[in-house]
Amino acid sequence: MPGTAPPPAGSEPARQRLDKWLWFTRVVKTRSLAARLVTEGHVRINSVRVETASKSVKPGDVVTVALERHVRVLKVLAGGERRGPAPEAQTLYEDLAPRPPRAAGSPGPEDAAEGEEADD
Repeated sequence: MPGTAPPPAGSEPARQRLDKWLWFTRVVKTRSLAARLVTEGHVRINSVRVETASKSVKPGDVVTVALERHVRVLKVLAGGERRGPAPEAQTLYEDLAPRPPRAAGSPGPEDAAEGEEADD
């Protein structure tokens, strides 16, 4: 039926294709790369391996992506409308992965402040 109205807002969480969501959040550079990661078994939704890029994600899902050098664990907060700038993409997820340890000898922001005071 043409002209069918979309469901009312708030009736169910917005769902989005996994490959699109990974691309919108800038986890990967291209949508085809996102699809390849999924089909090769490098992506899980709520701890379950996903095999098709068309699988839907919704707010509250936890997406785990095994990338080349690290693993990203992201909680879906919203679906994207477009692939925007990085600050916009970061509003679509919450990063649940623990922070990697800093390399020995590399100062962090808190170390820089302490180093200035320690010159007594």
